[in-house]
Amino acid sequence: MQGLGALDPITASTNRFVATVASLTDAQVAGDTLVPPWTRGHVITHVARATDSICRLLAWARTGVETPQYASMDARAAEIEAGARRPVADLVADVRDTAARFEEAVRTLPSVAWHTEVRMRTGELRTPATLVLARLRELEIHHADLDAGYGFSDIPVDAARWIIDDIVEALARRPETPALRLETTDTGLVHALGIDGPAVRGRQADILAWLSGRSPGTALTASGADAVPAAPFWI
Repeated sequence: MQGLGALDPITASTNRFVATVASLTDAQVAGDTLVPPWTRGHVITHVARATDSICRLLAWARTGVETPQYASMDARAAEIEAGARRPVADLVADVRDTAARFEEAVRTLPSVAWHTEVRMRTGELRTPATLVLARLRELEIHHADLDAGYGFSDIPVDAARWIIDDIVEALARRPETPALRLETTDTGLVHALGIDGPAVRGRQADILAWLSGRSPGTALTASGADAVPAAPFWI
């Protein structure tokens, strides 16, 4: 998946996310998620505001004018808190509107801008080609976070594979990441971080749930360690 070619799976992912949000009642929006203390309203609002933040980075790539992903982390938290208690109809409209702005920003990005590096809030440098795919990661992981009938096993195989690759690449850039080997038993994906680390094995969906910090890894096995270790912090 590269550049404009990523829009089809992102659009499909957006439609799935919107369908789940639209199925909720206003009362269910206040329900628990896989990322406490956030409610479903917090997660949904975060997805919309994160989409806006990617649009700002795409504007940076397009214009050459440095535009931070967020004004500050406090401002980011305040935006999420402010939108978390809205009714379902407003949340659905927000996700749809931001998705449309994102698609327009991608489709109108000049060819030269696709090679321009911009800096994410984590300090990570990305060109729009991989920045665009970061939206797929946001949509799929946070869809599972809603704990509303869509789980890690429902994430399309290719999307899950890319998300694992993306997380592993981020971890590999950090000297403090412990040595680790990941082996997905159903897709044959293997990643090695460092040397002589324990091997964690399991289905791709379960690897992703653990690697993203959403599961303790109860469905996984490990060799070279007494138990499945805690997943390295990645974002």
